[in-house]
Amino acid sequence: MSNPTDSAPGKPGHSELPQTCLPTWDRAELPEPKPLGIKNLAGFIGPGIVMCGIQLAGGEWLLGAEITAKYGGSLMWLAAVSILGQVFYNIECGRYALYTGEPVFTGFMRARPGPGFWISIFVLLSVGAFIPALSTTAATVIAALYLDRPPGPEDKFLVNSVGYVLLGLVSLPILMGGKIYNMMQIVMTTKVVVVLGFCVIVGVTMVSPDNWVRVFGGFLKVGNVPVVAGEDRNGNGQLDLGEDFDRDGRLDGVEKVLKRDRFGNITSYDDVDGDGKWDGENIDNVFVAYFRDGEFPTLALTQIALLGAFAGFAGGGGLSNSTYSNYVRDKGWGMGSQVGAIPSAVGGRAITLSHIGKVFSETPENMRRWKAWWKYIITDQFLIWGPGCVMGMALPALISIEFSPHSPLYGHTDSPDYAYRQAIMSAEGLREAPGLSAEMQEVMWIATLLIGLLVLLPSQMSIVENTCRRWTDILWSGNQRIRDRMGAHQVHRIYYTILALYVIWTFIGAFLFQTYGQPKTMVLVVANMNNIALGFTAFFILRNNLVYLPESLRPGWINRIGILFCGVFYLGLAGLVFYQKQVPMLRELLGI
Repeated sequence: MSNPTDSAPGKPGHSELPQTCLPTWDRAELPEPKPLGIKNLAGFIGPGIVMCGIQLAGGEWLLGAEITAKYGGSLMWLAAVSILGQVFYNIECGRYALYTGEPVFTGFMRARPGPGFWISIFVLLSVGAFIPALSTTAATVIAALYLDRPPGPEDKFLVNSVGYVLLGLVSLPILMGGKIYNMMQIVMTTKVVVVLGFCVIVGVTMVSPDNWVRVFGGFLKVGNVPVVAGEDRNGNGQLDLGEDFDRDGRLDGVEKVLKRDRFGNITSYDDVDGDGKWDGENIDNVFVAYFRDGEFPTLALTQIALLGAFAGFAGGGGLSNSTYSNYVRDKGWGMGSQVGAIPSAVGGRAITLSHIGKVFSETPENMRRWKAWWKYIITDQFLIWGPGCVMGMALPALISIEFSPHSPLYGHTDSPDYAYRQAIMSAEGLREAPGLSAEMQEVMWIATLLIGLLVLLPSQMSIVENTCRRWTDILWSGNQRIRDRMGAHQVHRIYYTILALYVIWTFIGAFLFQTYGQPKTMVLVVANMNNIALGFTAFFILRNNLVYLPESLRPGWINRIGILFCGVFYLGLAGLVFYQKQVPMLRELLGI
């Protein structure tokens, strides 16, 4: 590992640069960017749309659909807040990459006490990436296509076998394309266009105006949360318009809870209406309730892990957002064009990657070019990534809120079949929709399942690619032995060695979770681990940009507040989940 003496403070041209725990950056001229516009679409469209494709995944298709089916559009504001925080996170990742040509993980290792310490920390923060949740969930979709029905526990062998096959297949596309980034851009652009195009067509032609209002209006309902309350909100003893929370046509009260497990989940209750599910959960706005009743409502915290996962998957989440800096470099934006990219196994022989980045001097010409490059980042985030993520949450939710209630398992999340049918509930609802002909029901059943595959499989591929890319950059820059012994043309050896090891591990991880867990459990664990990683690295990125960048390039107060909010929001969610779900288990283990 390196130490601060690697910085070579006496080296010409380095006297004004910060001394870090990695070799000091070289200097080079900042390239001239092409003007933004129609003529430069090929050079401009890139990292944002790739990140959109990566992040149109489990949260949008699985948890977003489940949340919307259960709560209507009332909690979409959580997605909006999550995405807004991540916009600032991504912008600051892009800022570092534009100036240094390095991904932010290389910047992390520049901090004391040095690469060895931070590598061990990032191993812990990467736990979520070692759980192959999406390929296992995609296997249930393929099983449904093969069986022509929703799979259940009796089909576990089929689902698990297909899951193993998918784990191997999702790695094949990233073997070709010249730059690995090039193949990611092709796959993810196709995914975004096809998936969102399908959702728009279904939404416009089949979803009621009321549900459009519920979903998009939900983005503005800040403060709406699950609460313990009956449906008779005005106390007149009748089921009035808007009071039927669970859409069962009955006026439900709060059923008495008889028993809870150690995590606070309800395991036994007085089922007054005999519908097989606990009645007593509702939605209320904490601010409205306080001014109305003089006190805050009783929160229904049994769903906190689901809500934390929903926020964790909205937009991106976890360490996947940090990959934006890698893609800025590999796209050749800013100083990235002076550093290189990770080549693919096929067609990438002429592509090299420097171990350490390069920075530019603050000359008037470079500062003019910086402002032009900075427009790339701002436009990419506010016109492509941010709106794309909002649409990625809202459009699948439209289909869910309209058709999931027709699924036989709607509202029965505790059923043993639910883990196998969560990914296909919207498709099942379309197949059972009373307003469609038999032929259209079958067409929409198959089409929605295929779209589900297009959502899930490329996203599992991106998890594989992100993990291998992240650790390649960490070792390529952070390990002194690799820096000394391997040339700029040999980075692919590190990448594909990590890829082989990671694929082997995913088979082991899939076996463990398929044997001892469920697909939905994997998704929840991954999402809530992501919240810790995203919150922690938000503070780290801000620290680095304030320490390593020249004062004129550092984030302003709006950006500082934005990324600080991102860190507080995600660590706060992680803390709530830990308090509600893990603390009771720890108390039981310790006998407290």
